[in-house]
Amino acid sequence: MTGWLMNRSLLILAALLLSAGMSACSPLGKPPADNLYQRLGGEQGIEALVYDLLVEIAADERIVERFRDVNIPRFRQGLESYICSISGGPCEYSGESMQVVHAGHGYTDVEFNALVDDLIRAMEKRQLPVATQNRLLALLAPSYRDIVYQ
Repeated sequence: MTGWLMNRSLLILAALLLSAGMSACSPLGKPPADNLYQRLGGEQGIEALVYDLLVEIAADERIVERFRDVNIPRFRQGLESYICSISGGPCEYSGESMQVVHAGHGYTDVEFNALVDDLIRAMEKRQLPVATQNRLLALLAPSYRDIVYQ
């Protein structure tokens, strides 16, 4: 896998799995018009993106079994809140840390990359520009070390 694709993969999975800690999205004020949150389509765009990601995961034989016992509504809410928060939206993520959420699961690079692939497909389905996709992935990437092999 090429370096840039691996980095994109790391970023995406980090965001998705972090949300397993879950939180609520609460208005903190109106975000600036030209921020990532707005480029993702605001609240409705993020909700649609997360929905499309869940559809991708459900069809992905590489990782679907990892989600068998996951509380999907809770996961969805947490991921929406997390993406809203890190993208400059009016939400505050208050879920547990990535380390706490993923401790003991032993997620592999292959699983992480599969989830990143699914997120990229979801973003492409939403017709998000590559620059917007890369901005989101860059915000998610630092969490890789707290997810894989923990």
